[in-house]
Amino acid sequence: MNRDHRVEGRAEIAKKAVVYQIPGTDGVSIRRDVPYRTTDAGALTMDIYYPPDAKDGARIPAVVFVIGFSDLGAERLMGCKFKEMESYISWGKLAAASGLAAITYTTTDPATDVRALFAHFRRNAASLGIDGDRIGVWACSGNVPLALSVLMQESREYLKCAVLCYGYMLDIDGSTAVADASKKFGFANPCAGKSVDDLPPEMPLFVVRAGRDETPHLNETIDRFLVHALACNLPITFANHPAAPHAFDLFHDSELSRESIRQILAFMHFHLLG
Repeated sequence: MNRDHRVEGRAEIAKKAVVYQIPGTDGVSIRRDVPYRTTDAGALTMDIYYPPDAKDGARIPAVVFVIGFSDLGAERLMGCKFKEMESYISWGKLAAASGLAAITYTTTDPATDVRALFAHFRRNAASLGIDGDRIGVWACSGNVPLALSVLMQESREYLKCAVLCYGYMLDIDGSTAVADASKKFGFANPCAGKSVDDLPPEMPLFVVRAGRDETPHLNETIDRFLVHALACNLPITFANHPAAPHAFDLFHDSELSRESIRQILAFMHFHLLG
């Protein structure tokens, strides 16, 4: 479908696409601005990316790109909503070209909206062409604490895997790094007071670390998380990209970055389509 998202007036970071492409992205179809929740400020909506060969009536496993920041702040800083950023558009197309449906969405109250989003698309899975019982989660940076809280919710059997990229994790061993970053950067942190023990022991996780991440204390939270996750024998896949800065999928145009993205797509494909 034609790209009809905002272009003019966006900040440079909002124009950055993923540094990797695969065949089929041009054939991805996008169902835009599907309402999922009504608020006093108007409807919140989602975009659904479908594989090029999706058949009418098919029920396709999906990955949700979790957003832990309000779009109100995003529009002030970046000139667009998160789902209009080229990064989320290109990730949505990559996931769809890999055979999955991909869901991006608007949000003003991230912790509340993400629950409404999941409830809506699972309730309407058939009409949306989604397999509501095979859902994955993808999150990066300050969006990861909200994604972790999604994994910790009750009745989560439909969640099959999660990808957590260069993100703040949990405050463990007395650390307040995530809480401090949440206050500084404005992302939702529903996992305050939670631990690795609150995660489902059967949930496959892919944790990606950017070795040269300059974000204060972020990698420290990943390192502590890994120690505790391994102590709990959680099914963790871990990739450390030693030369990578924060958001390497957008800013580090290298074969190592592309390999990390290939690994992420393969992980999601295996657990949702394998």
